[in-house]
Amino acid sequence: MQSVVLVINPGSTSTKFAVFHGDRCIFDQTLNHSAEELSGFSTIASQYEFREKAIQEALKERDFDMSSLNAVVGRGGLLHPIPGGIYRINEAMKADLLAARYGEHASNLGALIADTFAKQFGIPAFIVDPVVVDELEDVARVSGHKLFKRISIFHALNQKAVARRFAKERGINYEDITLIVAHLGGGISVGLHRKGRVIDVNQALSGEGPFSPERSGTLPAGDLARLCFSGQYTLQEVLKMITGKGGMVSFLGTNNMRDIEHMRDQGNKEADFYFQAFVYQVGKYIGSLAPVVEGKVDAIILTGGIAFWKEVTERISQMVSFIAPVVVYPGEGELEALAIAGQMALEGEAEIKEYVP
Repeated sequence: MQSVVLVINPGSTSTKFAVFHGDRCIFDQTLNHSAEELSGFSTIASQYEFREKAIQEALKERDFDMSSLNAVVGRGGLLHPIPGGIYRINEAMKADLLAARYGEHASNLGALIADTFAKQFGIPAFIVDPVVVDELEDVARVSGHKLFKRISIFHALNQKAVARRFAKERGINYEDITLIVAHLGGGISVGLHRKGRVIDVNQALSGEGPFSPERSGTLPAGDLARLCFSGQYTLQEVLKMITGKGGMVSFLGTNNMRDIEHMRDQGNKEADFYFQAFVYQVGKYIGSLAPVVEGKVDAIILTGGIAFWKEVTERISQMVSFIAPVVVYPGEGELEALAIAGQMALEGEAEIKEYVP
């Protein structure tokens, strides 16, 4: 029997939610929150009641019968590093998110809002594959200095969802194949999936891998150190260079890839140059993961919002298709991924894990 699931995906200035019956989306909606509305909250975590009420009101306007819900699934936030999977929202998880123990991020609100809904209606609440999913091989954690360790922060929800989709469409198990998955969006993450685990991936949030529309990716370490001690920039300004004002924002003044596509169409040579550099870096990073598994890769998957741009996916495919066939699943697909996981949890098709910090 197919269940009815509410899924919630909070962003920095918006809250996306949807109701699914089985794998069919009944409706979805994006609630935008103005800077003025959010300015009254001292922390991101303190916004959760405001956002939960906004969803409640939107559902009432649609005359949606809340008692028909079987589960609520929220986007996972910054938690203690955990293996991928479906996690029941528990008190330990909420305590870490409310205290922002592992950092503040809008996705932290997903579990808090989901839990509030679930308690009102006596139904279970889950999160799925949060950004802190950590399945790295120990050797992949090593950087070039003992004071620094590589960590796993990436687009786990989207990457895991498209990897499982690829396997399901071919009648094989995700746990039996090896894939390289590249998420192309505001951030870029390229992960090596082997036997159901992401054994290596760049730290996509703050300073590793290819540059993205607004993130710098890997920077020359010596030059960065000298800049930090030049006296010209504060710590926050340098961090903003890495995440927020890096990548295409730094080069071309925009994080909108559609703008860059338009600039190239108008003959802007600078825009074309940085477009080529973007494709170059993504392709190079994909290629760098293949030797880890001795080139035995079943497929390379390109996903995320930028994967809608055909020229990008075609250029990257030309670079890396000698490794394995390239498959394109454009878009984020995050609401759908949350809904599918909720169905699997309710139907006993997946293990429900407990969060332990």
